[in-house]
Amino acid sequence: MYRFVLTRQWVCLTLIALVLIPVMIKLGFWQFHRHEHRVAQNQLIDANLRAKPVPMTGITSPGHTVPRADYWRAVTATGTYDTAHEVVVRMRTSADDKVGFHVVTPLVLGDGRVVLVNRGWVPGGDDPRAYPPVPAAPAGEVTVTGRLKADETSGGSGIKDRKGLPDRQVMLINSAQQAEYLGRPVLGGYLELTAPTPADGSPEPIGDPDHDSIGPHMAYAVQWWLFAAAVPVGWLILVRREKRDRAEAAAKAASADEPEPEPATA
Repeated sequence: MYRFVLTRQWVCLTLIALVLIPVMIKLGFWQFHRHEHRVAQNQLIDANLRAKPVPMTGITSPGHTVPRADYWRAVTATGTYDTAHEVVVRMRTSADDKVGFHVVTPLVLGDGRVVLVNRGWVPGGDDPRAYPPVPAAPAGEVTVTGRLKADETSGGSGIKDRKGLPDRQVMLINSAQQAEYLGRPVLGGYLELTAPTPADGSPEPIGDPDHDSIGPHMAYAVQWWLFAAAVPVGWLILVRREKRDRAEAAAKAASADEPEPEPATA
């Protein structure tokens, strides 16, 4: 009755179904793990943003690689801005997706070491190769508060630090590169300024990272698992339909082969 499932067509269809089921289950778990990673990342960001600010010198040092556990950590630093060695970072967007620059000003600490401070976003001028108008950093000794960020690299940012850029323009915020430029020891990572905010709003402060959205990964995981469950159900439906169609075809063939009854004689 079900011998048709042993035909080449049905064997191929069954093998495809058997391959699809574990693949879809695996894809579902992949999306589920991405969901878990996003949730854990959001919790880390929220905890670090809420934590009491600590001195940046206590958790990083020259040449130090900021670990993921310290990303977005609230930190403070006290020193004097070195505006003569200020640089701008190209191809950065504002809150409303306008392309401009981030302003990175070295903050020289009392012991001579340097903290890179990303003071915020400014728009570019008519000439993208010209140094943009940048509001002056506060003079004298200042205490700044911000979020600790890891050094940007070509692999991590998707942007290559090209050579031949205009003077005082860079593509990445990287403490090792700036240490070479400054000729001073620079603490690993950089500080993304949150306070004090400029009175005139420029440079435009960088907003908090998104740590509320969990993304669509859980929904995608459920979809893949539903697809995996639908494969055997669909296979059974096709088998039953094939059986029914074959039975109807056989019944019609048998009916066609039956001889017509001879007419009755008087």
